[in-house]
Amino acid sequence: MTLVHHEALLRHFADLRDGRHGDAVDREDKERLYEQAVRLLDPVARRVLDELNADLLLGEGTVATKGIQRTDDGGLAVSWTLSWREQAAAGVEPIRIRAHYGRGFHHPHLGGGTVGEWPLNVFTADQAEAELPTLRAIAAAELHNLVFQADYRIVPATTTT
Repeated sequence: MTLVHHEALLRHFADLRDGRHGDAVDREDKERLYEQAVRLLDPVARRVLDELNADLLLGEGTVATKGIQRTDDGGLAVSWTLSWREQAAAGVEPIRIRAHYGRGFHHPHLGGGTVGEWPLNVFTADQAEAELPTLRAIAAAELHNLVFQADYRIVPATTTT
């Protein structure tokens, strides 16, 4: 039995093997699938940031997204952010989960503001839900890296008595 989060990797590797992304071969169809994946991931990404906000930022943060934007290289990108007072005062970026499809990419990827690349091969709501552990890992790594850029005191849960 293949673990559900490994299924995304298998879809990714099959795409590379077959020169496709899901059922798409050309850029236009791949962008359509990317936009669909972003819609499916939106509630999952927001849940991850809401969890982090509730547990570690004591509900003081704000989750936001600007929706899909065209990038300088002609690709597509969307990011969900979690910002809060201490982070802003420290001059560091908010926690960021991003889904991007660079112009030269074979298919889209997930990442953060400070952490790397994961394949984004989501075509159904169940597959989006299966990305929950990945998105949680991205958000946690982001917060960890922001603490290193600033100080542990940017996390409200570390300074309460």
